[in-house]
Amino acid sequence: MSQYTLESLTRCRVQIDAIDVRLIELLNERTAIVEEIGRAKQQLRLGVYEPKREDQVFANVIAHNRGPLSADAVKRIFERIIDEMRTVQKTNMSAKPLDSSSNQAEKKSC
Repeated sequence: MSQYTLESLTRCRVQIDAIDVRLIELLNERTAIVEEIGRAKQQLRLGVYEPKREDQVFANVIAHNRGPLSADAVKRIFERIIDEMRTVQKTNMSAKPLDSSSNQAEKKSC
């Protein structure tokens, strides 16, 4: 059995901090794309909530999960992420009425 020290604990925490920074960068990148999807939905007059798409997201992340997180844990994490993304779309769609004189979906697409 290995011996843990305060130094090894500190090294692990430094690694976690670096991973957290990468996670927030990825979440913000995801959010920018979600905002674009929201603009497309608004132009196409579609609702924010799409349960079939959410099921596809869950299936995708669970299929790519190699552990040690359980499938249930991954689903709970992504339920929370998706809930926050829905809030972003709702907020942006209500705060920024679609400018009908410009085709925003054509300006930028994924």
